[in-house]
Amino acid sequence: MAGEKYAPYFTAKVYARLRRSDPLGKIAILDLFNYIMRKVWLKQTRIGLSLYDATGQGYLRESDMENYVEELIPTLAQLEGLEQSFQPFYVCTTVRKFFFFLDPLRTGKIKIQEILSSGFLDDLLELRDEDLPKDNQIQNWFSASSALKVYGQYLNLDKDHNGMLSKQELLKYGMGTLNQIFIDRVFQECLTYSGEMDYKTYLDFVLALDNKRTPQALQYFFRILDVDHKGYLNVFDLNYFYKGIRNQMIEHNQEPVNFDDVCDETFDMVHPKDPTRITYDDLLNCGHGETVVSILIDLNGFWTYENREALVVASEKQPSF
Repeated sequence: MAGEKYAPYFTAKVYARLRRSDPLGKIAILDLFNYIMRKVWLKQTRIGLSLYDATGQGYLRESDMENYVEELIPTLAQLEGLEQSFQPFYVCTTVRKFFFFLDPLRTGKIKIQEILSSGFLDDLLELRDEDLPKDNQIQNWFSASSALKVYGQYLNLDKDHNGMLSKQELLKYGMGTLNQIFIDRVFQECLTYSGEMDYKTYLDFVLALDNKRTPQALQYFFRILDVDHKGYLNVFDLNYFYKGIRNQMIEHNQEPVNFDDVCDETFDMVHPKDPTRITYDDLLNCGHGETVVSILIDLNGFWTYENREALVVASEKQPSF
């Protein structure tokens, strides 16, 4: 008989969770082993995170999370050789992902339970593997190569080398197709210092642009698009940002699209409950939030949407090998 400490792993509930299509109703030993190992890992990790819970309320503040990551670095084989001078930026890069996605309301703290259930910690601790494939490292936000890439892009944008980004410097982000009005709004809504953006605020900006489909990114963009903080977007807001796109089209000698057409298509895509306004819930639930954001803030995103049918035809004509 298994001891009392093992009893929680041999219950009907666990059996039902692990049961597959075995004709005799049995469960695989490997499945049970992996389940138990996962449970043990979660308990051990929860205990480890709780050591950094300075208030003892089941939350980690940003400074608590920074301490946790800083002390975790020496245990991650894939971070061996990380330069000491870069470590503070690595810690910042790592912690921002947790807070961007798990603290969208910017309360400054995250529940330990949410950290454990998010899957982000799995990605971070994956770096313990000395033989982690290169492809996994490239796709992992927490890898040294990914962090160095993000920080390198920040340094490349910082043309005056003052450690901060101005509006004009941020306009060069990516392909340089983000519109000026959007960038102006970013600087109005996000934390800046004497009108310039620091690395932490830049990380939120990058995470939002790289994850437009997520609720957290859409919430980030909705705050920027909602010019008057009304709690919804109307024709005025759409036109406000479209002017930036229109100016870019003129600069590139392109024929501007009629705004009424853009407005009608946007409302048709979102299909809001109130036909005169678009709420955050409307944007989230319509399934086209990423597209709406792209056509309002990015000339390349607008061009891609306007030429979507031609692009589909072109891709279909590409020879397959």
